[in-house]
Parts: sequence; C-alpha cells; structure tokens
Amino acid sequence: MSAVESKLAELGLTLPEVVPPLAAYQPAVQSGVYVYTSGQLPMVDGKLVATGKVGAEVAPEAAKELAATCALNALAAVKSIAGDLDRVARVVKVVGFVASAPDFTAQPAVVNGASELLGAVLGDKGVHARSAVGVAVLPLDSPVEVEIQVELTEA
Repeated sequence: MSAVESKLAELGLTLPEVVPPLAAYQPAVQSGVYVYTSGQLPMVDGKLVATGKVGAEVAPEAAKELAATCALNALAAVKSIAGDLDRVARVVKVVGFVASAPDFTAQPAVVNGASELLGAVLGDKGVHARSAVGVAVLPLDSPVEVEIQVELTEA
C-alpha cells in the first residue's frame, strides 16, 4: 500500500474506483509531468449522493463534505494515470464549481472540503492554487463538481 493510501486509511477513507465518464471524455489525462482530471461529481458506488442547489436544498456543510468526496474521486482518477499516488509531487490547482442558490455567496467555504481533504492526505504536497465558482446548474443536478491538476515525479 502506498504512503498516500495508508494516510487515507488512517483518516478512515478508501480510494474509490474511478468514476466512469458520463459523456465523451476521459476521467484524467497526462501531459508531460501533469495530470489533469475531468470534473468529478460526488459519486459513491456509482451513484450521485445528493442533488440540488447549495443554499437551498443542500446545506453548505453538507456541500463541503460532498466537495471532499469529489476530491477523493479526483485522486482515484489521478491514480488511474500515475499508477501510484506517491508519485504526486504536488497538487497545482483545484477548481471547484458550486451549484448555488441565487443569494448563496460562500462558494469558497464549500470548496474548502476538497482543499482540506487534499491537505490532510498529501500534507504540503496538497497545498494548491484554487478557484471556487458559483454556477446555476451542474451535470445531473449535482451540488458540486471538483477538478484538480497535479504534478508527478518520475516513475
């Protein structure tokens, strides 16, 4: 078991299977030393675990947990390319999308769920640049979607 997956286990988490694409794209691609993930939804065992707008049908704290699930799915996508999460030199960028009620403005607090998970799992390698974007709707009426970019070490 890799050091990263040991840390996940210590946190009571298991790396899921890669979420299959919902359309014409790949879960992740590599270009040089970088892996870019597609937007990851809060899917667990092949099912979207919540729907609706944050600040209306979905509470911000629940959405923050969903963002962490998205980040876990993104790590699974990275592993599918890298072969081993110990090859992650650093998370470079996180982009989080939050399907928001019209008056909801705490998108950064929601996307903290993804950022905090990456920091807990990867330590200093999980520190990253980030955008947190409020949107009207996401695929399947998901409350959140997260994509990440990581830099890899040599194999």
